Amino acid sequence: MKKYLISLSLSLMSLCVHAQHTITVYDESLGKEEAVGLPEGMLVEETDSLMRQWYTRTYLAYDSTACNSTGEDIAYTPDIYIRRLQNLPNVVEMPYNAVVRKFIDQYTGRLRRGVAMMLAASNFYNPIFEDALEAYQLPVELKYLPVIESALNPCATSKAGAGGLWQFMPTTGKRYELEINSLVDERRDPVKASYAAARMLKGLYEIFGDWTLVVASYNCGPGNVSKAIKRAGGERDYWKIYPYLPAETRGYVPAFIAANYVMNYYCEHNICPASTRLPMGTDTVVVSRDVYMEQISELCNISMEELQALNPQYRTSRIPGNTHPCTLRLPMDAINMFLEKGDSVYTHRLQELSRRRPVVDVKDVPVVQKSKNRQQAVTVTVRKGDTLGGIAQKHGTTVDKLKSLNKLKGSMINIGQKLRVR
Repeated sequence: MKKYLISLSLSLMSLCVHAQHTITVYDESLGKEEAVGLPEGMLVEETDSLMRQWYTRTYLAYDSTACNSTGEDIAYTPDIYIRRLQNLPNVVEMPYNAVVRKFIDQYTGRLRRGVAMMLAASNFYNPIFEDALEAYQLPVELKYLPVIESALNPCATSKAGAGGLWQFMPTTGKRYELEINSLVDERRDPVKASYAAARMLKGLYEIFGDWTLVVASYNCGPGNVSKAIKRAGGERDYWKIYPYLPAETRGYVPAFIAANYVMNYYCEHNICPASTRLPMGTDTVVVSRDVYMEQISELCNISMEELQALNPQYRTSRIPGNTHPCTLRLPMDAINMFLEKGDSVYTHRLQELSRRRPVVDVKDVPVVQKSKNRQQAVTVTVRKGDTLGGIAQKHGTTVDKLKSLNKLKGSMINIGQKLRVR
């Protein structure tokens, strides 16, 4: 049995398939063929990027001989496609037409190896997507939006600046309470981004009351969909407002339907899912002090590459626990070592690593004033959730010393209050 490893399949696909950003479809309303944009997740460079991920290279392998099939695509008559789409247990309408067929052909043709990898990667991500969608009582088939958004790559970044599995723009991500700054980008956090996406989708449904329009507006925004409805004379059927939508959105809903089709009927097109080796169990710990991935890697027997793959939301190796409690995902054995070693993890090579990068963000640098005896007095600003005990622990002092330095009679502190810690 001949097995093609990820690196080989990646190079072969890159050589044989040129980047394609649009496809030509026949627009019945215009009576002519027109170029329609492909979603980011259907571009060759995006499916390639999934294959370069550590998770993919470590736990997935493409084997074209694993299935009892010829490996060749099969074209079916329209009535078969119609029946299959109707048989999907979906709430979102899944019609078949010539445009949808074009996108199905993309997935079952030039992107079939990418589909094989996404089928395997979905073993990691679908449980997360399904939990988030269920929490907001949304249609489960919306879990295939990340297929066309990011090709299931949590680190995907579009040319426009959208990021993560669900491809949030920075302003949109912040609107849904995702932290995005120079150190942290929670658009890359599969769990937090999925719950943010579910909230966004629920809000869009409250606006339009139609799931197809929700899918369209997820791509181009509710404003553009509302404009298209107005230009179509108040029509609220996606296919009637279709000519008035941006070019990429005209391809977005058909791509979503095609993704639902291919992720359910891949066997009928001789697409073999990549083999999956389930990763070791992981769990999370919360750190309330700055810690560097190098410290954890060297003392807890875990590679930097694995650490970064398990925690894609951190843009650098510094986890800014001083700013606020930060979640860190580790394999179970690494968690045990992290807890056993305690403070030694935080102090390991600290001076060297902190010289390379600031320990705190510029906005969090304490106000430093010189006292008469030339000792530096360091103050901090009380943030939401801070306590005297937590501040004392973070700055290596005691509650009694904080009370003495700040002439506090009790333990009550207020948000925005300046406290001297040294």
